[in-house]
Amino acid sequence: MQFPRVFISNIGLLMWSIARVEIQDQNVLLKHVLFFDRNKDGLIYISETFEGLRAIGCGILLSSVAAILINLTFSRKTRPGKPFSMRFPIEVKNIQLAKHGSDSGVYDKEGMFVSSKFEGIFAKHAQSNSNALTSKELSTFIKSNREPKDYGGWVNSYVDWKILYFLCKDKNGMLQKDTIRAVYDGILFEKMAKEKASKKQK
Repeated sequence: MQFPRVFISNIGLLMWSIARVEIQDQNVLLKHVLFFDRNKDGLIYISETFEGLRAIGCGILLSSVAAILINLTFSRKTRPGKPFSMRFPIEVKNIQLAKHGSDSGVYDKEGMFVSSKFEGIFAKHAQSNSNALTSKELSTFIKSNREPKDYGGWVNSYVDWKILYFLCKDKNGMLQKDTIRAVYDGILFEKMAKEKASKKQK
C-alpha cells in the first residue's frame, strides 16, 4: 500500500515539530553538554569528553587533562545513589546537579538560562566594547564571581573561560558577546566542530 506524498510530507513535518519541541523543552545547561555525548546514550565518558574537546580544536594534551578533570569532578555529582564507577561517566539528564560554584549565575539551579545575569556580564565588565570582553576584562569578570574558599569552583570557572577565550577570541583579542551566548546553549560547539572538519577536508 502506498501513502499519498502529502500524507508522508505531513508526517515528516509532525515528527520534525515534535523533535524541535523536545529540544526547546530541554534546559539550556543540558544543551550545553549534549555535544559531548558522542554516541547519544545519555552518558559521557572520559573518551567522549576528550573526543569532543578535540573536535572543537583543543590540543591533545589539553584535551587529555581537561577530560580527566571534568569527568572526575562531575561524575559523582550527576550519579546520586549509584555505585562508584572507574569509568567516571557523567549522566547527562542530571547535569544541573554538577553546576559548580563561583560561576556567572547565567545558569540557574535548574539549568535554565537567566538573561539578566548574561546581560549583566557586559554591563559590568565590557569597558572597551559593549558587546565583547578583552582578556583583562574576562579575568576581572572571573575573579568577581569567586565565592570564599570555593577553590574547586575557582579552578573550574578559570579553566572553562580561559579555554573559551583561547579558542574563540577574534583577531583583535576580543571575546564576542554572540560567541559567549552561543557557548551557553551549546550551539557554538557544533559550529566549531563543523569549521574544524571543513578545514581538514581542504
